[in-house]
Amino acid sequence: MAGQTNEAGAGSRAGWVLLGVAALLAAGSIGYNVIGTGDEPAEVAQAGEAGPTLEELRAAAEASGDDAEPWAALGFALFAREDYAGAAEAYAEATAIDGDAAVLFSALGEALLYAEDAGAPDADPMPARALAAFERAVELDPTDPRARYFLGVKKDLDGDHEGAIADWLALLSDTPPGAPWEANLVQTIRQIGRINEIDTEQRIAAATDGRMPGMTAGAAASSVRGPTAEQVVAAQDMSQDDRDAMIEGMVAQLEARLESEPGDLDGWVMLMRSRINLGERDRARTALERAIAANPQEEAELRRQAAMLGIG
Repeated sequence: MAGQTNEAGAGSRAGWVLLGVAALLAAGSIGYNVIGTGDEPAEVAQAGEAGPTLEELRAAAEASGDDAEPWAALGFALFAREDYAGAAEAYAEATAIDGDAAVLFSALGEALLYAEDAGAPDADPMPARALAAFERAVELDPTDPRARYFLGVKKDLDGDHEGAIADWLALLSDTPPGAPWEANLVQTIRQIGRINEIDTEQRIAAATDGRMPGMTAGAAASSVRGPTAEQVVAAQDMSQDDRDAMIEGMVAQLEARLESEPGDLDGWVMLMRSRINLGERDRARTALERAIAANPQEEAELRRQAAMLGIG
């Protein structure tokens, strides 16, 4: 970033990149891997069962007509394999078909950003097309977490560090406790605050204390039973097949547990988030419907949480 020391510039970039997979579209436990195209039966593939190949995903996308989801699934798969330029092309196709889906625009923006970053050492850290995609995403859905995050990044890159931290604190206050990106978001706020001598601890506490009661980070983590930090780190060194199997196993276990524990609202929210992260929007909606059927008295809250994930 202009006007900062080398430590500040490198540290700032390293810090905010951590949240990238995100967000949103969520990151810590699921990432952008694909279990299926959304056309298979409602049952989740069992751990170890092979998912579709890139060739199969591409063929499905090219034959999809006016259906954006196969293009989104292809984009997720390409992003997971670090083919960011290819992911951006797939997401661009998806947004051309479905111009009202904020999550597709924020995914496009992130893919464009990473594609630029991978292209050259002097790459633009916030390409104009990526910025336009993030701005379009928040026009469509002001709650889109990934777009909000990267628009904060834009402020930080422009030297408005206080504005960036304020935006990220607002995002933190809207983040469900225990969300996969929560720890990285807090780390980013702290790091940018430290680099720029901005006190953040009391503001972080205020943002987290003001969130919805009854969903503490510890309770959410226990309820969802996602991967430990060690498992997330270990996943970085796995083969793609092993990582896919781990992800499929976690989602399958979560869905199976909800059959016997249907009153676990946090678990339903995590299942919906996982489906969105995997490009399975229809199955995310199905999870919402099942959650409401099991907990009709909580319909308003479940729909509020679903709206934060872009599920209409």
